[in-house]
Amino acid sequence: MSIVARARDRGIETLTLDSPHNRNALSAALVGDLTAALTDAGRDPGVRAVVLTHTGTAFSAGADLRDPPGPDALVGLLRRIAEVPKPVIARIAGHVRAGGLGLVGACDIAAASTESTFAFTEVRIGVAPAVISMTLLPRTDPRALTRYCLTGERFDAAEAARIGLVTAAGDDVDGVLDPVLDGVRRASPQGLAETKRLLTARVLEAFDRDAADLTALSARLFASPQAREGMTAFLERRDPEWVV
Repeated sequence: MSIVARARDRGIETLTLDSPHNRNALSAALVGDLTAALTDAGRDPGVRAVVLTHTGTAFSAGADLRDPPGPDALVGLLRRIAEVPKPVIARIAGHVRAGGLGLVGACDIAAASTESTFAFTEVRIGVAPAVISMTLLPRTDPRALTRYCLTGERFDAAEAARIGLVTAAGDDVDGVLDPVLDGVRRASPQGLAETKRLLTARVLEAFDRDAADLTALSARLFASPQAREGMTAFLERRDPEWVV
């Protein structure tokens, strides 16, 4: 049974991450289901754009530490979002952590409710935002990204909009998205596909140039003693041994 629900309304394919028990963490199953759903949407001439949203209080908590997808699978998912010839629009009405921010960065447009919060928590468990940097570095304010990746601090939706992580934020996320969805419904499929190709060129260049090295880095870090301690501490709800 898929943990990514699909629905369509007037050309908009909505893909809903539906694994609230683990806060829509990026498990092997979720990454596989979402990659398949995006592939199908990209091939379907009846789909004008894709909305990526979620059930529960979290858009995505990042990698599932109990059932991680593996760096190659995550690379494949992020690249698929960038390559699919339809706009992919994130609808965020909850919290986003670590690898979940890579999904947001890969999307062409992202809207967040004011209740949403964001954090790059990798550094706190002994790893780095390696693979997801390919979708974030071309689109996000470098000074802000440096701060939040090095500290793991939590920040709100207004700050996420200021630094370019999301396109816009508001109390009513659906109200924020209404003009966006109206716009893509009025656009031609060819115009959308070719315009997206222009706008994602820098992101795809990063995948071509860096994916192999960053995948290897991610695998090495996750296998390290510090990462094992960090992940164990997270699952045991305690501070890791390096906290001073």
